[in-house]
Amino acid sequence: MEKSTVFNNKLLPYCLLFPQLVITIVFFYWPASQAVWQSFLREDAFGLVSEFVGLENYQTLFLSPAYYAAMLTTVVFSISVGALSLSIALLFATQADKNLKAAGPYKTFLIWPYAVAPAVAGVLWFFMFQPSLGMLSRPLRGMGIDWNPLLNGTHAMILVVMASVWKQISYNFLFFLAGLQAIPKSVIEAGAIDGAGPMRRFWTIVFPLLSPTTFFLLVVNIVYVFFDTFGIIDAVTGGGPAGATTTMVYKVFADGRLGGDLGGSAAQSVILMVIVIALTAIQFRYVERKVQY
Repeated sequence: MEKSTVFNNKLLPYCLLFPQLVITIVFFYWPASQAVWQSFLREDAFGLVSEFVGLENYQTLFLSPAYYAAMLTTVVFSISVGALSLSIALLFATQADKNLKAAGPYKTFLIWPYAVAPAVAGVLWFFMFQPSLGMLSRPLRGMGIDWNPLLNGTHAMILVVMASVWKQISYNFLFFLAGLQAIPKSVIEAGAIDGAGPMRRFWTIVFPLLSPTTFFLLVVNIVYVFFDTFGIIDAVTGGGPAGATTTMVYKVFADGRLGGDLGGSAAQSVILMVIVIALTAIQFRYVERKVQY
């Protein structure tokens, strides 16, 4: 018979849960409830005078073309960053899982970007691609590309996507590498004995066994592109030029902190929270069915 651990103290489970519950309530539920309530108010720029306006802030948002433009920008940005960061990280992880002579330094260099703050990562990429002084913008001009993310919206979007992908690759790489190392080598060797080539072994054996890791990273990357890329966008483009890189999370900051529209900003944050929760629920409802544990 298997031995089971029994705690006689009935208060112990509640004591262990209490710190986490306090953190969750203070840093998530309380701010979220405040944002929901504030979205029904019209306030001055200092938050001293408020007036209950019901759904007026939401109606104003859904009648604003700029808000729909921010939604479209967010869709393009999130799909680009999510697809590139996951695919490149998976490629690097499959190479690191091989018997390489310099595997140690290779893995270390790939992990380092994760320690860089988003704003710092944005500044690094901006200096490299600065139109007149950047070390990588000059070769582009030499090839006839008039690179200028300060004036060209497409160039600005490409720059923030590259910076965001570079920042997230190391996180995805760590989990993909751990998932690959957890796959029994005997399963892959059995596929090779049966005559399956490297690509077929990957798509029919390795990738299905990586589905739990891929599903987890898919959820995490959705949260990353919607929220954690704010620092990169703020440091690189400030939402410009002409709003070309203004995502939904940056518009919350721009309208609330810079524009002084606290009620409208709160309504945007509520909509953004609902969208992220809905996307996460959809992934757990439909995508998880294809995960093989």
